[in-house]
Amino acid sequence: MAKTVWGRAASAMIVGVVLSLSAALPALAQNVRVTVDGTPITDLQIAARVKLFALEGNSTGSRGATEQLIDEALQIAEAKRLGVTVSNAQIDEALLQIARNMNVSQDKLVAMLQQGGVSTETLKDRLRAAIAWNAVTERAIMPEVQISDLELDQQAATQLQDFQTFDYILKEIIFVGTGSSGRSGQANNYRSKFAGCDTAVDLSLAYTDAAVVDVGRRHATQLPEPIAKELAGLNVGGITKPRVVESGVSMLAVCEKTQAQDLTFIKGDLRAEQGNQALEGEVKNYLANLRSRAKIIYN
Repeated sequence: MAKTVWGRAASAMIVGVVLSLSAALPALAQNVRVTVDGTPITDLQIAARVKLFALEGNSTGSRGATEQLIDEALQIAEAKRLGVTVSNAQIDEALLQIARNMNVSQDKLVAMLQQGGVSTETLKDRLRAAIAWNAVTERAIMPEVQISDLELDQQAATQLQDFQTFDYILKEIIFVGTGSSGRSGQANNYRSKFAGCDTAVDLSLAYTDAAVVDVGRRHATQLPEPIAKELAGLNVGGITKPRVVESGVSMLAVCEKTQAQDLTFIKGDLRAEQGNQALEGEVKNYLANLRSRAKIIYN
């Protein structure tokens, strides 16, 4: 989850820096606009955040910037209450990761921000809050998210299809190299002569750059749906049609096949999906509760 929250901060910058804006922020008085449990939020902070919003294509303006800064004040205070600290090294690493994702140097990233009228400290402030809140989420919120195994079993069972009720032992035959049309022709020739897994390696020796890999045991629910459907129609000793893959052309040979219902992998996907949804809801509720208990004064 921490990566997911950080990914949102990074992706916003990746989209935003391609936009151009006017050069620099005018000098603003440090007038306090809001206090959050005694922590001040000033005109200057809000104006700086608006500039960052503009780079990202966020049109919520001063109101959106103010509310985000309030949330961040609450998040940082909660992190401090829980003993969470964010080091300067973590912030620097976060900036460096943004630059890497954009394929630019960190100095170039800083220059791009400054060209849009955004200081590095403005971005660092938001990253500090995001990293702190990630830690709060992992420490205080995630343990409270409970997913019922019984419900997962019931949902997984309704999603299981006939072609997903098999267990296989597979070998992969790969014709290595680019030029898929030529390699596909050789793969089809191999396929026409294939007589079972026991002779798969010997048969491959008649072809240039052909390899046989023991895939091992795989349940149908672990496989991409098109492959699982094709394998369901094959008997032991069968081999799939050639498919172009990154390394060349691939086929799967069925060495063993048994009827087996396994909900493990479907449940895993469901658990991740429902867990993320439940966690998102708990995170919103947690922050809303912090807001309800805070003393927020608008000036």
